[in-house]
Amino acid sequence: MKPSLKRRVWKRANGICEYCRMPSDLYLAPYQIDHIVAEQHGGRTTLSNLALACFHCNLRKGPNIAGKDPATGKTIRLFNPRKDQWGVHFRWHGARLIGRTGIGRTTIHVLDINHRAYVLVRKALILAGCFNNG
Repeated sequence: MKPSLKRRVWKRANGICEYCRMPSDLYLAPYQIDHIVAEQHGGRTTLSNLALACFHCNLRKGPNIAGKDPATGKTIRLFNPRKDQWGVHFRWHGARLIGRTGIGRTTIHVLDINHRAYVLVRKALILAGCFNNG
């Protein structure tokens, strides 16, 4: 991937994971550029198919483009940062991310965004005034 394309992805995301909203300067592992639709599913390496992701979200997402909605059991596509508005599908309840829609619930479940350790980290960062959950 060209360095100029990486810079554009970083700039557009403002250094924040486009799934869990964790700022890169508060995360220990380097952030990664995610293919929203994986190359193996025909996704291209273009700005419109790339998102900035923390290591945890990118690892859990992998090549997935869908998952099971934990509330309904239906197969639902994952959140697409290029096509979906984050606030339509997610809201914060303290340090826990809540899915407002099937897309939100499924994405939280597949990416394990509310993993106990990450919720504890977000709680500490909120208390320290370092994490914006508003």
